[in-house]
Amino acid sequence: MISAQDLSPAELAALLHFHADAGVDWLLEDEPMDRFAEFAAGRQARAPQRSSEPQQPEIRSAPQQAAPSPQQAARAPASAPPAPVNVALPDDQAIASARFAAESARSLLELKTALESFNGCNLKNSARNTVFAEGDPSSGIMIVGPMPDADDDREGLPFTGKTGLLLDRMLAAIGLDRGKLMLTNVVPWRPPGNRSPSGPEMEICRPFIERQIALAEPKVLLLLGNFTARFFFGGSGTIHTMRGQWRDVAVGPSTAPAIATLHPQELLNAPASKSLAWNDLLAFQARLRDL
Repeated sequence: MISAQDLSPAELAALLHFHADAGVDWLLEDEPMDRFAEFAAGRQARAPQRSSEPQQPEIRSAPQQAAPSPQQAARAPASAPPAPVNVALPDDQAIASARFAAESARSLLELKTALESFNGCNLKNSARNTVFAEGDPSSGIMIVGPMPDADDDREGLPFTGKTGLLLDRMLAAIGLDRGKLMLTNVVPWRPPGNRSPSGPEMEICRPFIERQIALAEPKVLLLLGNFTARFFFGGSGTIHTMRGQWRDVAVGPSTAPAIATLHPQELLNAPASKSLAWNDLLAFQARLRDL
């Protein structure tokens, strides 16, 4: 067993981040517990008592559980109601339910409420938070990413952590402030292990992001990453073939011009691609001057 004293600060921080991403909230008990002794005592209490007296016919009754230890009794709540479980609907029903909930919203606040109360997507069952849009919708500028990462899921906000810091620097380089535009994601719940959402999961989330864009009425869209570009532009191309090209995206009854570029996480993984993203940002900045 490796002790914390044997780890460097960087290794210890990486280990803590790993446990946090895995959902571990508490690492230590309030008091030391000998789990091996507790298990042995429980097994002995459940063992049948042997005696020299003649065996009586066995009468089966409900099994009795070993009495909890004082430490367990102190930690146990007086009455713990069962945790609610969100049962996802079949795909077709879930998509129809999502479309109805999204179209019924008449404002972004109503859409946020509808999204937080929607239980038809499996992704919500494993996510900590529903990550809705942040920023000023009246700016006419909307930046759309693919889905929340672990930092976003913990904070309940889009584009936090290292990717958020890099995005802030990218925006500042062309004179933009994240507080004066609108940030959002296609998918509002973090998929387990940051996997890509399935086809049905994407279609369940589609009515919400499309309604969000229609209510915000952006004049321009900046799409971040391969997943987001495919979601709006269609096809199976990569971000390197779809970036830097202005295309129209349907926004309710009208359309809005959109350009795709690399996601900040992709730039962290491949810093050599920053020059490509910079060219896309300059094109985005030029378009903003024409508004």
